[in-house]
Amino acid sequence: MNGMIAAVWSYRHFIVSSIRNDLRSRFARSKLGAVWMILQPLAQVLIYSLVLSRIMVAKLPGIESPYAYSIYLLAGMQAWSLFSEVVTRSLTVFVENGSMLKKIVFPRACLPIVTLGSAMVNNVLLFVVMMIVFALLGHFPLYALLWMPLLMFVTAAFSLGLGLLMGVLNVFVRDIGQFMMVVLQLWFWLTPVVYMSSIISEKLHTAMQLNPMYWIVTAYQDTLVYGRAPELDGLLGVTVVALILLACSLLLFRKAAPDMVDVL
Repeated sequence: MNGMIAAVWSYRHFIVSSIRNDLRSRFARSKLGAVWMILQPLAQVLIYSLVLSRIMVAKLPGIESPYAYSIYLLAGMQAWSLFSEVVTRSLTVFVENGSMLKKIVFPRACLPIVTLGSAMVNNVLLFVVMMIVFALLGHFPLYALLWMPLLMFVTAAFSLGLGLLMGVLNVFVRDIGQFMMVVLQLWFWLTPVVYMSSIISEKLHTAMQLNPMYWIVTAYQDTLVYGRAPELDGLLGVTVVALILLACSLLLFRKAAPDMVDVL
């Protein structure tokens, strides 16, 4: 493991340049460029707000703003967008870069790190825009700024652990990628992003707490919407799960790496 970390560190300039090139290539011929990274999640929030705001506004106590539901949605989407982007792109990171893995000698662990780095840049930009939108709506969750680095770290660790695990398996069984896309769609609706957990039954709410993304999304909502500290017990549990999942995925990646190039 130490050898892998040392190898990745020696290629840190390659990782930074790859992240830069990835961001540029995604919007190379686009007039709006990186603005699309922000417009897409904001458009999704706007659609949900228009469709569900009148239904959900009465279910959101503790916020006086007429834009309470939109604020709630933005907070949840901030967490979910980072998670879904890292997992989705990690699923195919080795398959899409198969030719490069065969032609260029570099630590294969750089690829998921580049994916994570690109997603983190997107998420930070979204966070900046979200804070501007909050300010325009008269909502100032300054307290959240203290918690965001921790919340982003936990989200990134859990996302990378799951994404790397599925990405390695997808090299050998391509159905994994298709299966996970369906799982992510279902997972989204099993996480209180567009609805409040308070509106579901106590039995379902107890079952929902087994979902790691429940605690992550709720932590974002606590800090960004209500301006209070997240539930540290639940967040600590997710952090432990994320670190274990990340360690397991790295071990699997290390063992499978020699055979991946042959399969690709």
